Amino acid sequence: MSLRLHFHGAARTVTGSCFMLETEAARILIDCGMFQGSKEERELNYQHFPFRAAGISALCLTHAHIDHSGLVPKLVKAGFDGPIYATAGTADLASIMLPDSGYIQEMEVNQLNRRNSRRGWDTVSPIYTEEDAVASLRQFRPVPYGQWQEVAPGFRARYWNAGHLLGSASIEMEVTHGDDGKPTRLLFSGDIGPDHKLLQPDPDGPRDLDYVVLESTYGDTDRAGTTIEHRRRMLRDEVRAAMHPSGVLLIPSFAVERTQELLVDLMELMESGELPDIPIFIDSPLASKASAIFKRHAGELRNGADLVQALESRWVRFTETVEQSKAIDRIHSFHIIIAASGMCEAGRIRHHLKAWLWREEATVLFVGFQAQGTLGRILQDGASKVRIHGEEVKVRARMRTLDLYSGHADGPELKVWLADRLPVRRGVFLVHGEDAPLKALQSSLADLHRVPGAIIPDIDDVYDLTDDQAVRIERHDQRLPGASAGHRDWHNDYAELLLDINAAVEAAAGRKAKGVIIRRIREALEEGRQA
Repeated sequence: MSLRLHFHGAARTVTGSCFMLETEAARILIDCGMFQGSKEERELNYQHFPFRAAGISALCLTHAHIDHSGLVPKLVKAGFDGPIYATAGTADLASIMLPDSGYIQEMEVNQLNRRNSRRGWDTVSPIYTEEDAVASLRQFRPVPYGQWQEVAPGFRARYWNAGHLLGSASIEMEVTHGDDGKPTRLLFSGDIGPDHKLLQPDPDGPRDLDYVVLESTYGDTDRAGTTIEHRRRMLRDEVRAAMHPSGVLLIPSFAVERTQELLVDLMELMESGELPDIPIFIDSPLASKASAIFKRHAGELRNGADLVQALESRWVRFTETVEQSKAIDRIHSFHIIIAASGMCEAGRIRHHLKAWLWREEATVLFVGFQAQGTLGRILQDGASKVRIHGEEVKVRARMRTLDLYSGHADGPELKVWLADRLPVRRGVFLVHGEDAPLKALQSSLADLHRVPGAIIPDIDDVYDLTDDQAVRIERHDQRLPGASAGHRDWHNDYAELLLDINAAVEAAAGRKAKGVIIRRIREALEEGRQA
């Protein structure tokens, strides 16, 4: 009986986590996440799954972040009716994050369809609705850490705390598929937390495995010497530099855990007198709901009491309604806005960026990973102009990065984590990374004893794990070529071209020069149509 491992997401790209283990007896999914990043990658969310949803026996979730869980409602809508195994913390967070994802999709599709109707274009449908997301929650089955769970015939799973997020887990899987009755032991790392996490414990996991599927988001990064105290000093300096009498500090942040960590650090700096009292607006309904869940789980968290105190501070204001969000724009003294999404791809942060990017008294502080092709990455890379909601916006605000709030381990920490799992007898698969981190971690792991080698799969690759080493199976369909994954795409180039055209026409002296530019563009378009 064969055992195969399919990589249907997070291969040569950071998002869209989705792996399938298959035997003749059952098919199990580990994660079912949404693709983020470039438009080409996001379009995969609208395509059919590369497998039959109704044929999946069970789904095991590592954690609730949308790039790991965001397509669960779509999976259920497509016919999956099996159990969804997750820790209690993951189930609680998914109960707010998945409906919020459905709601955002409905709102954004409504706005898009209004624009499409005016242009005479076809309308589109959301990937799933808020109602679809709520319906999928009925299939969740909370499981405790450290206990074996039979998930399908021949499959059993055990969850280990990954130290990344409330409820996050690495999933150990034993698959019995051969005549000798000896199981193949795999470990799916999920997202591994760093050593300096404020609210989570150090990541844990089993030893003595056949295969490990290991994340590599920061495989080329070394945050040596980072501590919570060092991070707070760096945050203090960034806030002080941003303080302008009529300015703002905009912090794009994931609503779940990153926002709560920032809040604890900001309040600690204010309480100690290292920062003055500053109004802090958490402009995210999801962050408000998530914070309530964190308060309920405070006893399970490191520094849980500090988090509760920060959430109840008089300087912290949660905005729920659109009207409350818009009212922040009427503030004329320095304040801090923390809003989702963390990569500036959706949500209220885009409205605040549109209102403030063109003003020199504003600062944008990135506190987490920005995937290729996202608005956050484009701003981080120094764009002078961007397009938001179809409008061109000049960038005059200061762009700053404080990459010390990541929920991901860096390269050396990942290597140490893997060393603690040894021996790994048959191989390691590196996922959740762009090209540079993947190759850097692959090179770093080469000197680990008792690790036969690190494989970097492409999206939709299939490996046969039946024998003593993984064998890639030839396949003829690939939704996203490896060269496209984790890179800028045509949509990024198109948006940049529009900005360049506008700038060139504006800079041209006089009607004649402007006309020459326009004529040459038309000639190039005509040549392209005839080619």
